[in-house]
Amino acid sequence: MPRLPHTSPPTRAVLASLLRTYPAHTYGYDLSRATELKSGTLYPILQRLHEQGYLEAGWEPSPHAGKPPRHIYRLTEEGLRLARERQAEGRSRKLKGALT
Repeated sequence: MPRLPHTSPPTRAVLASLLRTYPAHTYGYDLSRATELKSGTLYPILQRLHEQGYLEAGWEPSPHAGKPPRHIYRLTEEGLRLARERQAEGRSRKLKGALT
């Protein structure tokens, strides 16, 4: 059975973290800390979700002089729906596992 799109454990972790902070914007660094994903895993996921319309992405100026702007992310309405679906599927899997 082929895997559904956006169901890899790292992608589910990113969606869950963004869902917890919604509607606030989240920094990539904060997502990395919350999900324990390295940048080589995290940023391709964020880029793919953004390209598919599940994330808003933008730049925010650094509050510290001389520091570069920071990338911020937030779920779109479609992304919010996807994150909630994946969260429900995760709960369903846990329930099925507990019953067997």
